[in-house]
Amino acid sequence: MELKGKRVAILAEDNYQELELWYPLLRLREAGAETFVVGTGTAEQYKSKLGYPVRAEVAADQVRAEEIDAVIIPGGYAPDRLRRYPAVLRLVRDAFEQGKVIAAICHAGWVLVSAGILPGKTVTGVSAIKDDLTNAGAVYIDREVVRDGNLITSRVPSDLPAFCRTIIEAMQGR
Repeated sequence: MELKGKRVAILAEDNYQELELWYPLLRLREAGAETFVVGTGTAEQYKSKLGYPVRAEVAADQVRAEEIDAVIIPGGYAPDRLRRYPAVLRLVRDAFEQGKVIAAICHAGWVLVSAGILPGKTVTGVSAIKDDLTNAGAVYIDREVVRDGNLITSRVPSDLPAFCRTIIEAMQGR
């Protein structure tokens, strides 16, 4: 197993995009990583845009960056909710500053903006948030996956194979 011994936090809130949460969760688990869903603490379970539930195993304020190797942030409209919680932003910022892998897809760039980790970084994301990313100091590139150090970003569900492949490569290199 290529990621045996690695721990990955996957953030969740209501209105998450189904594939962008479940594909990385299952793919990284398949690669041997211990994956767990981290919610904001407002509910035990969160529903996707289409109503598909995911159970949070822990709240963000109970997770420390030192305990994990990566944070995955799915898109949909959940990031607009996630970014409102200081514990979520602290976890993302602390993990980023410690060199842990931070991976965001689609609208998840909103969380990166609010965490204040984008100045000088090259990223991608769904085109609808391009202005948000550039206004936060990032350089935007329209590509299926962009890796800038420990920061990995992708645009849409069809980019998930490249997104997960890049996450695995980055985690193996840590």
